[in-house]
Amino acid sequence: MAIHSKSYLQPEDYSKLADQFVPNSDKVLATSPYDSELGKNMARDARKVINGKLKIEDFHRVYSASLIKEFGDQYASGPTEPGRNSSTSAGTGPKWGMVIDLKKCVGCDTCTVSCKAENRTPPGMSYNVVLETIKGDYPNFSITNLPKPCMQCDNPPCVQVCPTRATYKMENGIVIIDNDRCIGCRYCMVACPYGSRSYDFGNSYEQEMVGYNDVTSPEYGIERGKRKKGAVPEETVRKCSFCYHRLQRGEEPACVETCIGDARYFGDMSDPNSVVSKLAASPRAFRLKEELGTKPRVVYLR
Repeated sequence: MAIHSKSYLQPEDYSKLADQFVPNSDKVLATSPYDSELGKNMARDARKVINGKLKIEDFHRVYSASLIKEFGDQYASGPTEPGRNSSTSAGTGPKWGMVIDLKKCVGCDTCTVSCKAENRTPPGMSYNVVLETIKGDYPNFSITNLPKPCMQCDNPPCVQVCPTRATYKMENGIVIIDNDRCIGCRYCMVACPYGSRSYDFGNSYEQEMVGYNDVTSPEYGIERGKRKKGAVPEETVRKCSFCYHRLQRGEEPACVETCIGDARYFGDMSDPNSVVSKLAASPRAFRLKEELGTKPRVVYLR
């Protein structure tokens, strides 16, 4: 009997597996109160910007009038605010990144469970998922596991389409969301080519888990008290932040700390002597959908 991961899969095969988790744009925007066609068109052209097929100036010229019409005073135009750029070259602090060794991943879903517990995500929302495909028939079959957090792209298309600039790239390499500025238009969800963003509809585990609503997610280190209807982060978009609140305490992301196969590595990608930098330079290393030009800070080893 053969039960193993197919080590000969090519990067494009993993990208196709990841595509299965990318939501349908029409379904994502179906319940958004904002212009769905505008969101889809912006997402399409944002990807052209990041792979060099469209100038950012042309992107803004095309959509500026439509954004003002659709979002009014909520639309944030003008130069990028300090600390809200997509470049990670500024600053002298760490530039966080993650390496995942696919040969060590056993598909146990511990990362998914620990992430959900740590970030207290509501029903139907998981920042960390393990995608799986099974090929062949018993007793000769193979299992391929692909853990997928947010890619924390250096060229994130989600940032390009956010009309309020609620989502932006920090100098430490993490793409975050200012939930107090997010209006829930969901354009960023459509623009993300990895399906790494989710909308908080306000669902709860309170009926199954007494006390669930007593504490909200500690995302980005902000304590918001009890989870209640209409209060942030409800009705906003949410995503993996490499457990930024844990990094602020000097701890690793929950998924890294709990991985039973030690398949995840986390550290400073700007330090050439760090473990993650050395692993990222391995001939086994690849990134999902590299051809898009997103430059993910999550690297896989195959």
